Amino acid sequence: MNGGPTVFIVDDDPSVLTSLGRLVRSAGYRAATFGSAQAFLGHACDDAPACLVLDVHLPELGGLELQQSLSAVGNRLPIIFLTGYGDIPMSVRAIKAGAVDFLTKPCDEQDLLAAIGQAIANDLDARQARAETARIQCLFATLTPRERQVLALVAAGRLNKQIAAELGTCEQTVKVHRSRVMYKLRVKSLAELVRLAEKAGIFPAAAAKPLD
Repeated sequence: MNGGPTVFIVDDDPSVLTSLGRLVRSAGYRAATFGSAQAFLGHACDDAPACLVLDVHLPELGGLELQQSLSAVGNRLPIIFLTGYGDIPMSVRAIKAGAVDFLTKPCDEQDLLAAIGQAIANDLDARQARAETARIQCLFATLTPRERQVLALVAAGRLNKQIAAELGTCEQTVKVHRSRVMYKLRVKSLAELVRLAEKAGIFPAAAAKPLD
């Protein structure tokens, strides 16, 4: 399956699968329907934006258990729960575990489509954040150990002469390292450098001891 966002639907009622499949397709999404949690787990998902519309009460492996299983393996697929007879503790448990919404059958079609829209938007945001993190990690991987030290101290607000004293080197050498850091990380200002360091999790406490 290739293309736009996909709505995965898991419900053991064939009539629900059919009606929900038609609904999401009419809204411009792709629909992939499954009669059980096991069938969904056995499906190879592509890397397109998606969400999961999931019945709480399923045979063998229930919806909440499927949510736990996905979370345990790092699957971040946004989930919208549907149930014919849910209760408040159940909905609270699902939301606390990361569910986007918890709707009671028969749910209003517009409410469901709104929840799906939010879930897809959440998935797009999460994918962009992960892509940005991966990009930053690749940039930081190009830094030498000494350049990482200089960056950490710059992020901590140290001046060049302070960094030189802390690392036991001369100020000109620090300037060279700092210039290389900015070139490798593709930033043009100190503000950009500090923001990138924050995204990478480099804080003042991360300043390492001087290398021999």
